[in-house]
Amino acid sequence: MLGKLTGWDDTIVALATPHGIGAIGIIRLSGSKAIEIVNQLFPAKDLNKQNSHTIHVGFLKEDGKTLDEVVVSLYKNPRSYTGEDVVEISCHGSPYIQEQVMNAIVAKGARLAKPGEFTQRAFLKGKLDLTQAEAVADLIASNTEASRNTALHNIRGGFSTVLQELREQLIQFSALIELELDFSEEDVEFADRTKFYKLIHESQKITDDLLQSFQLGNVIKNGVNVAIVGKPNAGKSTLLNTLLNENRAIVSEIAGTTRDTIEEVINIDGILFRLIDTAGIRESTDVIELIGVERSLEKMSTADVVLYLFDVKEESLPLLQAALALVKEQNSRYLLIGNKVDQLGEEVARQKFTGEDVLFISAKEHLHINLLKQRLVDKVIAGQVNTENTIVTNARHYEALKEVASSLADISKGLDERISGDLLSLDIRRCLHYLGEITGEITNEDRLDYIFSKFCIGK
Repeated sequence: MLGKLTGWDDTIVALATPHGIGAIGIIRLSGSKAIEIVNQLFPAKDLNKQNSHTIHVGFLKEDGKTLDEVVVSLYKNPRSYTGEDVVEISCHGSPYIQEQVMNAIVAKGARLAKPGEFTQRAFLKGKLDLTQAEAVADLIASNTEASRNTALHNIRGGFSTVLQELREQLIQFSALIELELDFSEEDVEFADRTKFYKLIHESQKITDDLLQSFQLGNVIKNGVNVAIVGKPNAGKSTLLNTLLNENRAIVSEIAGTTRDTIEEVINIDGILFRLIDTAGIRESTDVIELIGVERSLEKMSTADVVLYLFDVKEESLPLLQAALALVKEQNSRYLLIGNKVDQLGEEVARQKFTGEDVLFISAKEHLHINLLKQRLVDKVIAGQVNTENTIVTNARHYEALKEVASSLADISKGLDERISGDLLSLDIRRCLHYLGEITGEITNEDRLDYIFSKFCIGK
């Protein structure tokens, strides 16, 4: 369990709103002297005598000089975000005014906060566990409905609850097994091995589900790279423009117009898709075009999904199958898209490319574009997004869960082989250790500093 860390009894201050000109700026203080410091600058009322969760309007003054007219919000410990006394000053959004107010507060004894220090204090005061604290950063960084909902689920303790229930049950059995060691000469069993065996298998199922959710969590958090590839003049740039609903890429009848990759982002059903328009893949003597083709192949191999686009008028089934072999060689996750079907007819196109799973569209005429978007979503999440379930989005959690799974496998093997209680107890302790690392019940100051250093300063 993390002990009380040193250097956390002072008062910190930071700008909690973005830098720059705005209607208002919010300056946040937290610490034992937060109210006392602001009280020295706020002559309108004695803030020490005011109730928690109240707001007060008045002028901030330093040595008789008026700094600004502000709104002061009080949150007294322990009923605050950090568990300490917290004061928030809403001042006008002039960078000059904000700087003057901050300087006055620092002059009265506060220090500037480090990145994530407010949330770190909330963790140290027991207001949040580490998974909830990290979810705060995820919520701030969320840019889609799915990422927002996933972060909110974890802030509410969804992930923590799953881990805590598992940890508590393992602790109970561990205590019983260690009790048996005290009575080893009497050959007694306090821990019901049948129930313990069932618990381990249930725990393995939960852990495996969490590990498998990481792929989906990575999609929700970081988005999906989609490479649009195909021969020159297949309509790749037109498709990019159509999906974006703007003229982002140059469209021309001249083959090889796109010489380099073009990347843009689109939000489809709460998932970010990073669309990459690549140079047409073909043999060429043009040095610049060849570089573009090499980059296209590279993007194809590293993309999460490949859209292979072809012209239904110009392509034949044998040539398509040959191209498809190249696509499969580079990436197993792909969609075959037959473009310009408006010029050939959808029924004729189906007969021409029978035997292949092709989605026929017209990028120019916007035909079946919504169906293409749905196919993209289905390809990467397959209906898995249910933000009421716990989804792992953090690489640190994923690595620790792999260790938990390994420990559970060792415990299960030990039960099968009926190993001694002292060896079984070691495996249980290892499992508990990694569960505690996820929630922050087992950690150290250096690790905390690293985790919270990635937060914004005012949070």
